[in-house]
Amino acid sequence: MLCNYPPMATNLQIENDLIEEAFKFGEHCTKRAVVEEALREYVQRRKQLKVLELFGAIEYDDGYDYKKRP
Repeated sequence: MLCNYPPMATNLQIENDLIEEAFKFGEHCTKRAVVEEALREYVQRRKQLKVLELFGAIEYDDGYDYKKRP
């Protein structure tokens, strides 16, 4: 956790149109489910962006032949 706070109840004001559209696409039954899924997708996307930062950062041995196992 970012600040070492335990999970807690949160009150949010979210645009109704946005929630309604999310209900249609996600087929969730509750606003909580919509928000939790959105947060999961947000976190997953941020993790993917971190992985993309590694591209080009790793040097490979051009002479390595994976078919020749030691």
